[in-house]
Order: sequence, then C-alpha cells, then structure tokens
Amino acid sequence: MAATGQAPTATEYIVHHLSHLSTAKQKVIIDFSIVNLDTVFFSVLVLAITLLILRAAARRATPGVPGKFQAFIEMLVELVEEQSKSIVHGDRTFIAPLGLTVFVWIVLMNAIDLIPVDLFPWIAHNVLHLEYLRPLPTADLNGTLGMSLGVLLLMLYYGIKIKGFGGFLHELVTAPFGTSKNPLYAIPLGIANLGINIIEYVAKMVSLGMRLFGNMYAGELLFFLIALLGGFAAMNATGVLLTIGHVIAGTAWLLFHILIVLLQAFIFMMLTLVYIGQAHEGH
Repeated sequence: MAATGQAPTATEYIVHHLSHLSTAKQKVIIDFSIVNLDTVFFSVLVLAITLLILRAAARRATPGVPGKFQAFIEMLVELVEEQSKSIVHGDRTFIAPLGLTVFVWIVLMNAIDLIPVDLFPWIAHNVLHLEYLRPLPTADLNGTLGMSLGVLLLMLYYGIKIKGFGGFLHELVTAPFGTSKNPLYAIPLGIANLGINIIEYVAKMVSLGMRLFGNMYAGELLFFLIALLGGFAAMNATGVLLTIGHVIAGTAWLLFHILIVLLQAFIFMMLTLVYIGQAHEGH
C-alpha cells in the first residue's frame, strides 16, 4: 500500500485507511460532485440486511411461545414503541417502525467497526484490486449528515402535515418572540423569528449527524492506533511486551466500543423521535 512497495509508515497506514473509494480525489472541504462509493455501498447493503432481518422476524412471528430471535425482536419493538408513545403524541403508524429501523440500521453499520480494521482493505486491495476502501459509513460525515438530512425532511413534513402549510409558515415567523399589530415591530420580530427557527432546524440536523460521526470516527481511529501497536510488536525486539499490550488494549477497547455502538444508535433513534415529536407540537 505504500508508494515504495515497502511496509507503510504509521502516518501512511492511517491516511490510507482513512481514505475513501471515491469518484474523484477531494481537494476542497465541500465538494458535492464527489461521491464516496464505499459509504454508499455499505450503507445500502446494511440497510438491505436490516430490512431482511425485520421482515424475517415479522414472518416468523407466532402467537405462541416465541423463539429466541422473535423474543429479541419483540423486545426491541416494545422498547421503541414505549419511547415513541411517550414522545410522539399522534399517529405512530409510520414513526415507530421508522425508529426501530433507524436503531437496527445504525447498530449494524456501527458494528462494522468491530471487524478487524485490515480485513476489508486487504480484500479490496488483493481481491478487488481497489487501492482504497473505508467500510464504516457512520465514520463518514457525508453519511451521517445524509441521515440527519432525512430526519430534517421528516420534521418539515410532519410540521406541515400537522399544522397545515399556512400554520407552519405562521409559526416560523411568530415563534418564539411572538408578533405585534404594529408593522414597525411586526416586521423585525418576524425576521428575527424566521432566522432563529431556520438556525434551530439547521443546528438540529448538523448536531445529530456530527454526534454520530464524531464518536464513530474517534473509535475507528483508536482501532487503527491499536492495530499499529500490533505491527510495531512484530518488528520490535520487545515484541512480546508490545504484543501483550496490543491484545489487552484491543480487547478492552473492543468491549467498550460495543457499548458505544449501541449507545450511539439509541441516541440517534431517540433524537429522531424527539425531533419528530416536536414537529407535532406548537411553540
């Protein structure tokens, strides 16, 4: 993977593993013409797996004593249903399944980070002859902001559906400061309210995506550093001590990261429900 054909340095190793399989090399911070193909592929693949798992659970559901798989899915369904019931006061026919799908989808995407970090890049390089491959979609800001953009669109949809288009626009220019019958005050208040509401919507979307991205990116980077420790162990005279440190650090972080995988998926699901629930309510 190194340009010289020799073993890469620590910097080259990390830079390589942080590089995406993209349609072009990104040269500026924001470039919407570039698509990270690995993020799109693994996101869609994991979503398909998620839907197949939930569909299989629905098809196998029986009124009798459930099996382990059915019992596990039923626990998830009850968890999401209880949360959605307490947050969203309205029709949850679509919202509760959405929350369940989002939770399972993000858990499975995050779980890719638990697979050895060199496995997919090795397959890509030696089997598919691809120079770069980064399989963790939630460690790509494009992926997490794409999901949070979907949540934003749902917020706007339910805001208009529940309040009507006129009521939604009225709320944008009258909340939170209210309005005035005097045009001299009504226009500045309307502009201020509109600006605050736009900032609020954008802040919710950005913070939702950034939170998931930041945690998964940091976890992925730490796995790279632990993998480097194992590489140093193979080349160093004190390899036994480094190997022990590599195994201990890797195991400890793996166990802790399982909690992060689940927690970040739960937080994203809960905030999705909270934001949609807020769209059902008026200021």
